[in-house]
This record gives sequence, structure tokens and C-alpha cells, in this order.
Amino acid sequence: MTNDNLRPVYFLSDSTGITAETLGNTLLTQFPANNFDRITIPFITTDEQARSAVRIIDGHAATGLQPIVFSTAVSNDIRQILATCKGIIVDLIGAHVGQLEHALGTRVSGEPGRAHGLGNAARYQSRMAAVEYAMEHDDGQSLRALEKAQVILVSPSRCGKTPTTMYLALQHGIFAANFPLVDEDFEREGFPKPLLPFVSKCFGLTTNPLRLSQVRTERRRGSPYASLRQCGFELRSAERLYESHGIPYLNSASVSIEEMAATILQKMNLKH
Repeated sequence: MTNDNLRPVYFLSDSTGITAETLGNTLLTQFPANNFDRITIPFITTDEQARSAVRIIDGHAATGLQPIVFSTAVSNDIRQILATCKGIIVDLIGAHVGQLEHALGTRVSGEPGRAHGLGNAARYQSRMAAVEYAMEHDDGQSLRALEKAQVILVSPSRCGKTPTTMYLALQHGIFAANFPLVDEDFEREGFPKPLLPFVSKCFGLTTNPLRLSQVRTERRRGSPYASLRQCGFELRSAERLYESHGIPYLNSASVSIEEMAATILQKMNLKH
């Protein structure tokens, strides 16, 4: 399928575009029969940049399907220019600003970049500190300051610990460590000794043997490590450890990182 067969979708923002992409893509998931060509135009902060974005969208509109345009621009002037494009505008900010101004009894600031930039300095610094902590404590590399962890993800290798830990840190500012379960843990059916004082902070991940074997094969094709038998053994052993120590756990086989993070936040009662 070529791009000519895809419905063009634009994500416009006066900042990084993350919010426009997240909200827009969430809406698009409700239309699984459609296929989309996604284009993000970030940092639209001047009238000329807005007009340039309009020209790009109009050029696309002239060649085929009318583009769908998701916008999170906060400046009223920028929004008005973007609204002149020949796409179908979904204004994710302007549609709700008036309601909030009325409810809060104050005017919108109109400052771009507050959601993912430095608008809230304390929250931004907290997220960056959480990322540094997650990097230091990835895959059991460091045992320093484990008491500061809000959650410690444990699982056999390649079950999704690292990306989930990093997402919790970057998106939610959660101090998260992760620790691998290895053969000696399974052989003696004991929990890793360094984690025993922190069992209440632990959350387990599992998956299905076939999926784990496929992921491991990409790294070590034909090895015992990637064999279906070894993967099945490790996953069964991990689940026994979780259950014997009262550790909540989640099967990551068909769950997105965002869903895993939300489940962990909820089950561990983590505040962010």
C-alpha cells in the first residue's frame, strides 16, 4: 500500500507535538478499518510558521483525500491561522479553553510548551531525576539507593522491564528500578537476595513462552537461552516466585507499555 492510499493526518503543535500525537492517535485507534499517513509539525510559534503549515496541508489536500488535522496550539492567533487550512481541523485545545476559563474564573495563559517543556520546573526536574535513576538501576546494574525506588520491576530477561521502567520515569516521574530473574533464582526458588528488603515494592512481569522465544531469538538465534523449553521454564518459575512472595504481576505479551505503566501505577498505588 502506498501513501496515496492513506488518509493524511497532521499533528500540529507550538511545542513538541507529543500531546497532539498522543490524543490524536488515541482517537484514531477507534477507527481500525482506516489507514493513515501521519505527519507531525512541531514548534509552530509564529504567524509565518502557521501559514507555512497551512500551505503544506493545502498542498496535500489538493492531491487527494482531505487531511485530518489535530492541533494543540494554545495561541489564539496561531489557532485562527491554522483554522484556515483545507483540512478537517480537530482543535484539541481551543475547544475546551473557554469552558475552563469560565470554570476557573481566569484567562488562559497562552504560553506554549507547558505540557512537556519547562513550564513546571519542579515537575520537569523530577522527571529528569527519575530518568537518571532508571538508567542507573537498569537490569540490576546498581544496588545503590534501592530504598528510593517507588517500584522495582522483576522478570526473566526480555519481558519488557527496561522500556516500562523508562516510560514510568519519563512520563510520570516515577523512581523505578528493574532487576532480572536468572537461573540461580529459579534453581533455588528463592527471591534475589538484594531485593528481599524491598519485596513490597516489587512488581513482576511475565509473557507467553512463544513470544519470549521469538524476542530472544532476535538476539541469540539457536541458543538454549531462546529455546521454547527454556522460556517456558523461566516463566513458570517466575510466576511461582511472584505468587509465593505475594508480588503482583502482569502478562506483557499483548499489552502496550502505556497500559502496563497505567496498571502498575494503579496496582502499586503510586502517585505522580
